[in-house]
Amino acid sequence: MIRTPDQRIRVFVSSTLRELAEEREAVKAAVERLRLAPVMFELGARPHPPRELYRSYLAQSDVFVGIYGESYGWVAPGEDVSGLEDEYNLAPREMPKLIYVKDADARDERLGALIARIQNDDTAAYLHFRSAAELEDQVAADLAMLLAERFDESRADAGPDEQTGSLAGRVPVPYTTTIGRDADIESVRTLLARGTDRVVSLIGPGGIGKSRLAIETARACDDLFPDGVYFVLLEGVLEPGLLLPTIAYHLGIRDNGEAALEERIAHALADRKVLLVLDNFEQIVDAAPVLVRLYTVAPAATFLVTSRIVLRIRGERVYEVPPLPTPRGDLPASLDPATRTAAVALFVDRAKAIDPGFDVTPGNAADLASICRTLEGLPLAIELAAAKVRILSPAGIAERLGQSLPLLTAAVRDLPERHRTMRATIDWSVSLLPEVQRDLLEDLGVFATRFTLEAVEALGHGRSWDGQAIDGLAALVDGSLVKQFEVGGRRVFSLLAIVREYALGRLKERGEAAQMRRAHADYYCALVRRVAPQLDGAGQVDAVARLGLELPNLRAAVRHLVHTDRLDDAGDFAWSLLIYWWISGFFAEVRVWMLELLEKQHDQPITPHTRAIAWFFALWGEMWQRPSEQVVAGLGECVRLFAESGDADAAAMALAARATARVQFSDLDSDKAETELHHAVVQLREQGNPWAEAITEVSLGRLAWVRGRMDDALAHFNRAASVAEQHGDLFTTSVAGNLRARLNFQLGRLASVEDEFVRTLLLSVRLHYDEGIAYGLEGVCAIAAAHGEAWRAAALAVAAGEIRRRIGIFDVEAFTVHTPYLDILRGRDAASVAAGEAAGAELSLAEAVLLALPEHEHDAVAATLQTW
Repeated sequence: MIRTPDQRIRVFVSSTLRELAEEREAVKAAVERLRLAPVMFELGARPHPPRELYRSYLAQSDVFVGIYGESYGWVAPGEDVSGLEDEYNLAPREMPKLIYVKDADARDERLGALIARIQNDDTAAYLHFRSAAELEDQVAADLAMLLAERFDESRADAGPDEQTGSLAGRVPVPYTTTIGRDADIESVRTLLARGTDRVVSLIGPGGIGKSRLAIETARACDDLFPDGVYFVLLEGVLEPGLLLPTIAYHLGIRDNGEAALEERIAHALADRKVLLVLDNFEQIVDAAPVLVRLYTVAPAATFLVTSRIVLRIRGERVYEVPPLPTPRGDLPASLDPATRTAAVALFVDRAKAIDPGFDVTPGNAADLASICRTLEGLPLAIELAAAKVRILSPAGIAERLGQSLPLLTAAVRDLPERHRTMRATIDWSVSLLPEVQRDLLEDLGVFATRFTLEAVEALGHGRSWDGQAIDGLAALVDGSLVKQFEVGGRRVFSLLAIVREYALGRLKERGEAAQMRRAHADYYCALVRRVAPQLDGAGQVDAVARLGLELPNLRAAVRHLVHTDRLDDAGDFAWSLLIYWWISGFFAEVRVWMLELLEKQHDQPITPHTRAIAWFFALWGEMWQRPSEQVVAGLGECVRLFAESGDADAAAMALAARATARVQFSDLDSDKAETELHHAVVQLREQGNPWAEAITEVSLGRLAWVRGRMDDALAHFNRAASVAEQHGDLFTTSVAGNLRARLNFQLGRLASVEDEFVRTLLLSVRLHYDEGIAYGLEGVCAIAAAHGEAWRAAALAVAAGEIRRRIGIFDVEAFTVHTPYLDILRGRDAASVAAGEAAGAELSLAEAVLLALPEHEHDAVAATLQTW
């Protein structure tokens, strides 16, 4: 598994020695240029047989670099292959391999055969080079790219901040007091305030407090960024291709595939002075150029990034996060709170949470100073040590740290100094736990970000801590190794990122990581099977909320299924959540997984049904954004594969998608599209799929509206709303109801339109569906404008426009009904319209909703609006 650079990634270099001596030196220079560790045959004594040495070196390495020239190399007596080929054979399949072949007029026949085999190995990247200088630059660039690929599936967020709906981008509130960072907060705020740096990167090792500093800085910068501050958590994001979907999610942009995400984010950020905090960027660092593209199209946006490594993009300003100051020399901790160092103050604050009477005394001042110096002022290390006052005195903590830390840091010499200290402190803290609790902590490493007690108990079957999950979690919370909090009324737990890394590392050392990841994936597959059937009916709101709570673990589960070649299981997993991806807008993310699945089918056969699922998701965005005959043909192939697999329901949904793709063409074949949509509706009704039937009726209604057949359009919207309401599908009820109300308004049928706009607005609030709220506000705006309420109509129009701009959604002109009436009012009462527009720009989302609703409806939404 590739580790982040501050853990000294080891790069194994394979080549013939004399022939490629200059090239080996070039590769060594490239590796060291990136502060990584080259692992080379000639760097150590060789008291062992070559094969044993290769195996030992490879076991300690993370990346395989092969350099090949003309010679196959020497074949030792008793061996069938040269050391060169043997090294390649012994490299684990999962180890990333970078292969460089020097241009040559002639090559040994056996080397040619080896290179041909490598070319067919999809785990190896293969490039030619001409000179050692060219090779050095190429290796450095390729390794830098490779570092961004996140193979450690334990990385995830550690708090309640990634929530459903508009809560997602909210800056989190720290659980504890922030100590000793006032000067850093002011320094970073100054960098952000001057506006000359588009990206400010907070750089430092794990446990030094980068995320906390980013949170506090963001909270101190509201005045600098009047258009909003958003907190984007990246710890659970393992693929660079998921950066844009994750940013979109935290901005409230629903990815339904209808427009490119980068375009929608650009619209959402254009001319807005906003701050986006991107937390834990190091795992997807090769996505950094995306930030350059975003700040180019959104020049008022600024990015505050936390990372263990520098992004190295233009416009970046690096701020090295320092440790907390500790007592100088051999001085004891100060008895006076006003003069004690930040490190000691942090220890005392955390210790007081356990023992309210704890403080610095003449008897413990020297020990507290020693503890903080030993831990080098690392905040997380100090917090872990302070948690031990429950069982140890400061003298006991200082003594054990003094005995243990030097030995533990010596065992991890390949890590940078402060990271060694942090890892050693975790090791020491864990060593004080009973064995059962240590086992539990290590097993928790397979969870991505937050997790529930139910999930932990499910993974406990057959483990040493089986039946002791509650007590074990309580003990780990007491030891500051696990955090607990509530999300949506549910108690959940999480590990700090560096603790998760430690736990997963220990699990791998025990050889049990694969087993626990399999158990994790199986649990979430079972969870999806239980929850997914509720998505199309009365349990829709609760099901969406539950899946949103589990989203990071759903990602980890499907990723495990793909990476372990359980491709059919991965396809079924993705398909069963189609409605969730649709409602919550995660199509771009699912597409990444499904494209990866399709790439792997060459080595691991998949069923026609799985192939159809993967192609369906892969073509979804293409259908909206780049419609073509090829997309229509591809969706037609999905129809065929689903039908041949015996899944008539899925075949009908694919047929509806193919018809929708036809509608996107400039040379619209509306008759064929309409015919296919009608066939799809009939088939979906026969298959008992009311959700897809209602959505397809909506598509028929929109098509009829565009073609000017208003009565047909209204009939389709009526059927869609009826089917959705009958089965408790709030999402489609909201969409169909709003379109029906708009069409009736346009036709002058105003009798029940206002009630319908209000009802769809209430449904969208329940679903945390920003796009639907914008539709609802515009509908009520149209009614207000028709009644001559100039100020209210103008305020609602601007508030809806602000939502649209924030989430990057712009409506088809044919479906917009409020603007003509507002234009009439502007001519009659320009002053009131202008005043309303000014007020609307200042309304929060909750205030806008309350302005739109009749007063008797306010109590119904008050509790929900408090969370926005």
